[in-house]
Amino acid sequence: MDMSTAVRTVFSKYVTFSGRASRPEFWWWVLFTIIVAIVAYVIDYALGWRSEDYGAGPISGLWSLATLLPNLAVTVRRLHDTDRSGWWYFIILIPLIGALILLYWMIKRSDPGTNRFG
Repeated sequence: MDMSTAVRTVFSKYVTFSGRASRPEFWWWVLFTIIVAIVAYVIDYALGWRSEDYGAGPISGLWSLATLLPNLAVTVRRLHDTDRSGWWYFIILIPLIGALILLYWMIKRSDPGTNRFG
């Protein structure tokens, strides 16, 4: 899977929390969103729209808002791919340890074959 395929897949499943997302799909999506966020931040900064209080401008804010649900959906589908419920996403609420555990699960190989999520 390449970046364009991954991005199309995630956008086509904008709020689909069922099913599975492979490692390439998830990580290509992450790379794409980071690149676009950096570009949006640079545009905000160049136009003088960056807020000193919030550190972001309207373009960055709109990008973050537009990708909030797809980010959550692809993360839940990635958890499904490792045979975990999407509710495990809330482990990120545990400072540092939760983020590290979630990162490990996102890096981990897919569960071979079918599992309870597809």
